[in-house]
Parts: sequence; C-alpha cells; structure tokens
Amino acid sequence: MGKGARKKGPKQESDRKPKVRDVFVGQPFEGLAAEPELIALREFVPSATAQLTLADGGDVTLGTVLPMAAAAFVRSDGRRYLGLQVQTRSSDISRDLGRSLKWLLDAKEGDVLGVPDTTTPPSADEHARLQDLLTPGAELDVTLHKDFGWWLPEDADATGDVAVSLERANAAIMPTERLGSGAYWVLAGEKAHLRWVRPEPENLLLQALARLSAAGELGLGEGSRYAGSFRAHGLLVPVWDLDPEAHAREWAEAKDALGVRLETALKSLDDEPLNAAERRARDGLIGRQLTLR
Repeated sequence: MGKGARKKGPKQESDRKPKVRDVFVGQPFEGLAAEPELIALREFVPSATAQLTLADGGDVTLGTVLPMAAAAFVRSDGRRYLGLQVQTRSSDISRDLGRSLKWLLDAKEGDVLGVPDTTTPPSADEHARLQDLLTPGAELDVTLHKDFGWWLPEDADATGDVAVSLERANAAIMPTERLGSGAYWVLAGEKAHLRWVRPEPENLLLQALARLSAAGELGLGEGSRYAGSFRAHGLLVPVWDLDPEAHAREWAEAKDALGVRLETALKSLDDEPLNAAERRARDGLIGRQLTLR
C-alpha cells in the first residue's frame, strides 16, 4: 500500500445494493386452472390472445408476443396487453408477470414496458404473483391469430420499429391450431406435431403413459407416433409426430379419445401398480425427455 494511502473500511450497510431473493420456482403457474394453457402460450404458441379475469375486475389482454418482445403496453386505443414471451426473466416468472401487470394497470395510452425489472427488489405491492391478481379458477378463452395484426387498433398502420418487429414476427409464425386446453397442433416445415401440456404430476402421468404404451394405445392412429416429452415450468408436455398431409381437425377426435384412455389409465393406478412390461415402457419414456425452464 503506497504512502498516504488509506485502507478502505467495510462497506456501510446503507451503501450495499439490496438484492432480490432469487429462489427458482419450478412450477410458477401452480394453483391456476389455466396453468397448462399459460405454459403453452409462453413456450410454443406463436400468436394468440386471451382475456384475463382479474380478481379486482380489471380488463387486460394476455398476448403471446408483443411488439419488440415487450413485457406490457397500452395500445393507442387504450387496450392493455400483457406479454408472456419476454426477453428477460427472474427465477419466478409468475412474479415477473405480476409486476408487469401491476405496472400495466397504472399505465397510459402509448406506454410500453420494454424489459421487466427483475434485478431490483420489488416494493411491497410488487411482490404480487399472477396467483394473487387473477381469479384462480378461471380458464383462458384463447383466440389464435394467423398474424400479429392485433398489435394495432383496427385500420391503424405500423410504423418505425413496430413495423419492423411486426414483419419479423409474422414471418416466423408456423400454422397452429388449438385442439383443447394446453393441446396444440403445429405444422413445422415438413413435420406436424401435437404438443399437449398435461396438468397431472409428472410421475403419475408417466405411469399412465407407460400403461397405454405397453398396451399399444399411446398413438393417435395411422400416421402418428409418440415422439417423447419435455418438461416446461413444472409440467410434462407429451409430443406426437403426425402426418403433415392431414389437417389439424382430422386429429381432434383421436386426441379426445386418447384423453379418455389417459384418464382411465390414471384412475387405474390407484388399484393396479405397473407390471414389469409397463415399468419397462416407463423407463423408455423417461429416456426421451427434455427440460425447458
């Protein structure tokens, strides 16, 4: 230490930057009836909206992607939008969305929340999560869109950054159809898939899928095969490869019939544990899993 240099003392408590308690929440939408739908809209549905039922009666529209991947914005006609697919996130997506929603309720026409604040400690009223702000038992009435024209009021034209963002977003859309809660058909280039976010605990769902697999009842009929599954925000999402030449509606009846078989298999687990063949099938299913955080 040079002559005349003064050793710095310990940082005063008031000088330290407060930190956010960053504990990872693996199932951020737990407790909401719309949990499977929220996961689907956040992870793989391109362009969709749904009206949120707020506990205090507020009026907000949930959107998959907003202009420039914003967290929230108020359209020039006063309509309020909350974005699910954003560029940044903390360890608790529900808290992030709750914070953005609280901002949105006080915002004015034209206001945009580009990037949600996930680094500074939230104030007392910003600790709210979606579970605190929405009606827990409310389902989502989802509207799918073929483009992102809903970003703008009717007859309005996009300009500047919004026009560029709109063009890029529209170009990235893959044909998608909803086949039920959390269940979506998508045409991805030369392949078609069904992705189905299921609400059951992973272990029980895997056992039920294994029971169907061992019985040869896990498919959706000719032109389909079970491809595997991935985890997203605490729930399992089984995926089926489908004949791309068939339209989405041609799979709706088969998907519903599979749902009935799956419910029967889930109920049977209470009385009949998996046999040896079913356990082997379960091990095979586990080997084809991925995780999306």
